[in-house]
Amino acid sequence: DFHVYAITRRGFGESGFAPLTSGSDTFGDDALAVLDALKLERPVLAGHSIGGQELSSIGTRYPNRAAALVYLDAAYPYAFDNAKVPTFKELSEVGFPQPPPPTDADLATFDQLRRYYTRVLGFTFSEGELRQKRPATAEGHVGPPRSFPGGRVLTAGMNQYVDIRTPALFLVSSQSPGRWAETSADAVIKKQVAAMSALQERQAKAIEDGLPGARVVRLPGANHYVFLSN
Repeated sequence: DFHVYAITRRGFGESGFAPLTSGSDTFGDDALAVLDALKLERPVLAGHSIGGQELSSIGTRYPNRAAALVYLDAAYPYAFDNAKVPTFKELSEVGFPQPPPPTDADLATFDQLRRYYTRVLGFTFSEGELRQKRPATAEGHVGPPRSFPGGRVLTAGMNQYVDIRTPALFLVSSQSPGRWAETSADAVIKKQVAAMSALQERQAKAIEDGLPGARVVRLPGANHYVFLSN
């Protein structure tokens, strides 16, 4: 029933890069430029993770440019911050537990890397996604992660978005770090996971209280990539 356009941010993939002119609102302006170029009127905008800042930028400054906003686990302080949400300092102090890195055997081929993610996280990424993030070596192995210029400015000049006036749906995961953490007996990891979940619930509650017109849907047991499954 829908036609989907995927936008690649400035400084990622084959998109060009230029310095930001208005902090995180620059990314919102970029998205609006795409809507103008494609002559799209009031589309539904969906954003994952840090894509929430583009959604909130547009929903705050140009609420009538989109029919609705869908936040795919993108409900973090860069998307909504009324001074009652967890700060990035609090989030960093908890520390998100990191999975064991892939071994040389896991990086032998892209298929092996996909198997690594299935084993460690409980889900995997498409080979096309992995090849976008990592080049292949001359020997056909998986190379190191690419460094895109856009990645260095994603959180530069973040704004506090409070008055989001476009109808919004927030899908919030429990941010499960993956199968490896769920089966871990490490007390430190278990404590980190519990603390992070508490902070995420605080963020979700702040959105419900601050944006009564928005709908917040919690997805227990879902990981950050809420659109991927086994």
